[in-house]
Amino acid sequence: MEIQSFTEVAARYKVIFFDSYGVLRNHRGLIPGAVECVARLREDGKHIRVLTNNAARSSRAASRRLAHYGLNSIPPEEIITSGATTRQFLEQKIRSGKVAYLGTPAAAAYIIGAGLEAVPVAEVNIADAADIKAIAFLDDEGYDMNTDVNIVINLLRHCRVPVVVANTDLLYPVAANEVALATGSVARLAEYVLGRQFVKFGKPAMQMFQLGLDSVSREMSNVNLSDILMVGDTLHTDILGGNSFGIDTALVLSGNTQKESAENEIISSGIFPDYVCLSIGE
Repeated sequence: MEIQSFTEVAARYKVIFFDSYGVLRNHRGLIPGAVECVARLREDGKHIRVLTNNAARSSRAASRRLAHYGLNSIPPEEIITSGATTRQFLEQKIRSGKVAYLGTPAAAAYIIGAGLEAVPVAEVNIADAADIKAIAFLDDEGYDMNTDVNIVINLLRHCRVPVVVANTDLLYPVAANEVALATGSVARLAEYVLGRQFVKFGKPAMQMFQLGLDSVSREMSNVNLSDILMVGDTLHTDILGGNSFGIDTALVLSGNTQKESAENEIISSGIFPDYVCLSIGE
């Protein structure tokens, strides 16, 4: 496995799609060199977009969060969240009624709109659930992993309604060498138990990549897929999604994928990035 300089790799592209957590920042703060990297890309005339599976925050809130850590140069219009794509689906497909959700009230307030009533799963009466029109897996927090997931399983045994997953991440880092189960893992468990397929948003699904391309196209009318590099720290979301969309990919070893295990993970998964870099600061 050859490790290359991100600076040299990025110089070959006109558009850079960044994942956020594990690429621009982690649990300690900004990735070293992130501010300088973004500034250099701007100076070179690159177009930047951040594609994040964090469904709990709006683009504006995500921009403020990066600024809080010291990265002030990424405005909301350059950030595409899986929450935005989920909200778009609900607005188009679910006209009225209640949406039962797993997640925080803040995530529900952001994602579940357009006249719909957001109801925490814990407050749903399974015996009287006729007004539940959809179920949403929104966030990694805000619910009891045991009781509330069991409610969802039993609710879906009786209700044939759409189920949306706003964040397909399986794990999220909670410390330097520790991870926890993310929303995507809980949703996969429910799918397996019920024998159902849910509607998924966020990487590796195509919607976020298409929205990223559409956004750049408003600034760069002749953009091609060959102009774009997707930069991420996770094989099964960032790299798989970028590969499937037809753009080049760079795996950075500053987040979910560690240098010691990266080669084995790439080979065992069959998900091959075009480049491997230590971080965007290298």
